[in-house]
Amino acid sequence: MNAPFHPLPLDQPAPASGSSTTDGWPHWSILVVDDEQGMRNFLIKVLAPRCRFVASAASAEEGAEWMQSQRVDLVILDISLPGLNGVEWLKELRAQGYSGEVILITAFADLDTAIEALRAGASDFILKPFRVPQILNAIKQCYDRAQLRRENYVLRRNARLPRPSASPLVGRSEATTRLRDAVERVAPMPSTVLLQGESGTGKELVARQLHARSPRAEGPFVPVNCAALSPDAIAMELFGHVRAGSQGSAHARDGLFYYAQGGTLFFDEVAELPLPVQATLLRAIEELQIRPVGSQQLLPVDVRIVAATNRQLSTEVAAGRFRSDLYYRLQVVDIALQPLRDHRDDIPDLVRHFVWELAPALGVDPIEVSDEEMRFLMDYPWPGNVRELRNFIERSLILGGLNVSALYPALRASGGDAAHGRPVDLQTLEKQHILSVLESVQGDKTRAAQLLGVSRRTLERRVAEWGQRDR
Repeated sequence: MNAPFHPLPLDQPAPASGSSTTDGWPHWSILVVDDEQGMRNFLIKVLAPRCRFVASAASAEEGAEWMQSQRVDLVILDISLPGLNGVEWLKELRAQGYSGEVILITAFADLDTAIEALRAGASDFILKPFRVPQILNAIKQCYDRAQLRRENYVLRRNARLPRPSASPLVGRSEATTRLRDAVERVAPMPSTVLLQGESGTGKELVARQLHARSPRAEGPFVPVNCAALSPDAIAMELFGHVRAGSQGSAHARDGLFYYAQGGTLFFDEVAELPLPVQATLLRAIEELQIRPVGSQQLLPVDVRIVAATNRQLSTEVAAGRFRSDLYYRLQVVDIALQPLRDHRDDIPDLVRHFVWELAPALGVDPIEVSDEEMRFLMDYPWPGNVRELRNFIERSLILGGLNVSALYPALRASGGDAAHGRPVDLQTLEKQHILSVLESVQGDKTRAAQLLGVSRRTLERRVAEWGQRDR
């Protein structure tokens, strides 16, 4: 090598991660590869105040060595280099799965060279000499394209997930008032938040409110359902992976930590994470760095973590199924969401809210709920909590009326009367209702879980518990 590649000179320190600069890219790292010392110094001086980190190399070989240990979002690459030229190295980078932006610069170019560069995967092509606004504008266009790709990925991914209510927390009970107050206090803070509560109590809605009321509101909100991911794929989904045969993967891929940069990463059903992934997650939260699967690079991340679970994590820790150190790291702020049966006074407000939210979306007329029907709804234990209530209102709107008797088929057969103060105990009523729903769908647990507003794993655990008690 002719000269060692170097980071920023001491008199040009890079701004701290997350700092905001005019016309800048505070989360981006940039590598300048040019054999001219003057050009490297010039670009470092221009870019250092505008990005998270900038480094330089005098050749493609030095740049490749740098990129083995560090991730860069943008490469500014001269075509005429000693050894491997810029276009040839760009082709190698793309073949290895590098998905970042690359701006090619050169003092000697013709139309054929420009075409070859763009075909090789260059994001832009600039002729030397150039002015500062020209290179800054090219970088801004690259940054905007990268942001758009990230936003499109998040939107496509979220479109496949169950659509939560986008409305604020509804209800006037003491429990809901305390919850709203907690969200207002915690949202502006950078602290990690743990949400604990039964399935259907609105944990994702609270997580979205924490994001919307935070300084990160303009950044992405990226939810990940840990229970829905294969244990073999969850590490790659979260941290990304490199191309080199990573567990059979053909292409490099960025993980959800990358797509959540500057925003909030929401881990739903965090208790379902395998223990090895828990250890990696702990390191990521503590060090604000991740290591993609199959890579030796540590990549900096800037995300806020919100986690949720329908289990008691302290119990999972005692059973050895959840790491105690991760539990205490997530539990910086612990918010408990109450089951709907413990704040029944909110049911009338929730019913009205769901009717007026869902009727226009379904293209149907709102339905009226009588006082007697409301008493039935308030007496019912709602094992699926607010999600089950919402699903019930949606079905009622489709059918054109509130069929409260559908909630009590097993109870009617046993002669109970929940609407007039003589219900059986809640556990029995919940069991009868869940079994009746299972029967109505011929034992299809996935469909039954959807109708009840709970996860399939929660439903399976309930059925398994009844089997053990009935032995």
